Amino acid sequence: MIATLGSLFFSEIMGLIPCELCWYQRIFIYPLAIILLIGLHPLDTGVVRYALPLAIIGLLFTVYHTLLFYGLIPENLQPCREGVSCTDDSMVLMGFLPIPLLSLAAFMVIIPLLLKVRRLAKTGLN
Repeated sequence: MIATLGSLFFSEIMGLIPCELCWYQRIFIYPLAIILLIGLHPLDTGVVRYALPLAIIGLLFTVYHTLLFYGLIPENLQPCREGVSCTDDSMVLMGFLPIPLLSLAAFMVIIPLLLKVRRLAKTGLN
């Protein structure tokens, strides 16, 4: 939920236009907020079956975006040809915090938690 609200804050309140890769990451993080919220009440560990693939695919886009941001991916493999650049200075908050790292952190928190829930479900939590 924090990642979803954060991305909406950046674009709607701060006026930061999302790059192409940011949109792909949003495609995977927004449904997670809804799916995980629904899975909380009543507690449904089966939600992991739907949430984990979304989180893993979102993580792959985020890792690609982070590598791209730090210049580890060649320029000819960059998807952002038109509009906002995926490596632009607008991708940095407060002068030191790259937005791709925030997305990376979100997925890196969500995935281990989902794996923990899945492990607990196998031991009889559900």
